[in-house]
Amino acid sequence: MKRFGLLSRIITAIIFGIVIGSIANNWFIRLFATFNGLFGNFLSFIIPLIIIGFITPGIGFMGRGAGKLLGLTALLAYASTVIAGIIAYFSARALYPSILSGQSLKNFSDPTQGLSEAFFTVEMAPPIEVVTALLISFVIGIGIAATKSDALLTLSNDFRDIIQLVIAKVIIPLLPFHIFGIFANMTYAGQVATILSVFAKVFIMIIILHILYLIFQYSIAGSLSRQNPFAMLKKMSPAYFTALGTQSSAATIPVTLQHTKKLKVRENTADFTVPLLANIHLSGSTITLMSCAMAVMFLQGESTAFGIVLPFLLMLGITLVAAPGVPGGAVMAAIGLLETMLGFGPTMVSLMIALYLAQDSFGTACNVTGDGAITSITDTLSKKR
Repeated sequence: MKRFGLLSRIITAIIFGIVIGSIANNWFIRLFATFNGLFGNFLSFIIPLIIIGFITPGIGFMGRGAGKLLGLTALLAYASTVIAGIIAYFSARALYPSILSGQSLKNFSDPTQGLSEAFFTVEMAPPIEVVTALLISFVIGIGIAATKSDALLTLSNDFRDIIQLVIAKVIIPLLPFHIFGIFANMTYAGQVATILSVFAKVFIMIIILHILYLIFQYSIAGSLSRQNPFAMLKKMSPAYFTALGTQSSAATIPVTLQHTKKLKVRENTADFTVPLLANIHLSGSTITLMSCAMAVMFLQGESTAFGIVLPFLLMLGITLVAAPGVPGGAVMAAIGLLETMLGFGPTMVSLMIALYLAQDSFGTACNVTGDGAITSITDTLSKKR
C-alpha cells in the first residue's frame, strides 16, 4: 500500500474522475462539487498558517547558523529559484502559442459555467492575509534569531509540527478525492478533453526544462570546482531517483547529503547546506509552478506580460521557503500568491493543483539534485573567501 504513492493516486483519481464523470448523474457530481468547495475553502484558510508555521522557525533557526555561509547559501538558492522561474516564463511565452494553439478554456464565457454547483457552501475566511502572514513570519523569525529565545523557537517548532500534521494527515490524503471531483465535474461539463491535452504537452515541456536546468546548474558548479558536470550529475543520480519515489525533499535529505559529499565538497559545508537547501531551494518546483500558471493564464486569455509575472516570481522565491518538504507542499504554499497576485479564481487554482501534482515527483527530484550543485558552488566560493 505504501508503494501506491501520491503520484499514483493522483493519476488514478484523474482516470476515475474522467470515467465516472462520463456516466454519473448530476446529483453525484454535485456531491463531489460540495466536497471540492469545502476542501478548497479549507485550503484558503490554512495557507497563512502554513506560511507562519514553516517560515518562522526556519528563519529563527537559520539565524543562529554560520552567518556568512548562511547568507551565501540563501542568496544562491534564491537566485537559482528566480532564474529557474524566468527561464520557465520565457520558454512558456515562446512555446505555448504553438503547442497550445487552438486550445482554450474559454469555451465557456466563465470557466465556472457548465460546472455543477455544490449543494451548499461553508465560508472559511483565512485568519489573516497572505502578505500579512509573510511579514509576521519574518518579524517573529528575525526576532527569535536576534533574542536567541529558546522558548519562542520551541513554540514555533511545535506550531510547525501541528501544521505539518494537518498537511500529512488531512490535506495530502484528501487531495486525490479533490482531483477526482475536479475531473469528474469537468468531464460532466465537457471540459476534460481540453485539460488533458494541455496537461500532456505542458508536462513534457516541464520535464525537459528540469533536465536542461540541472545541466546548467552543474555546468556552473563544475566550472568553479574544476569537475566534469556530467560526472557530478551521475554521482547525484541516486538522490534524483530517491526523490522520484518519496516525492519529499525532507525524506531525501539523507541520500542527498551522502552523495553531495562525493562532489569534493567539505563535509561540514554539506552538513550545513543540504538540510537548509531542502527547505529554501526549489528551482524544479518553480519551473513547474511557473509553467503551469502560464498554461492556465494562457488558456484563460489572461495577460502574461513579464511586468505582471515578475513580482509574482520574486515573491514566490520567498514564499516557497514556507513549502513543507512533503508531496504537494510547494503548490500549497503558492496558492495564496496565485490568488492575490495573479488573480486566480477557485477553478483556476483547482486546475493549477491538478497540473502541478501530476508531476510533483519530478519537480522534487530536480530540487534535491540541484541542491548538490548549490552546495558545490557555495563550498568553492567560501573557500576563495
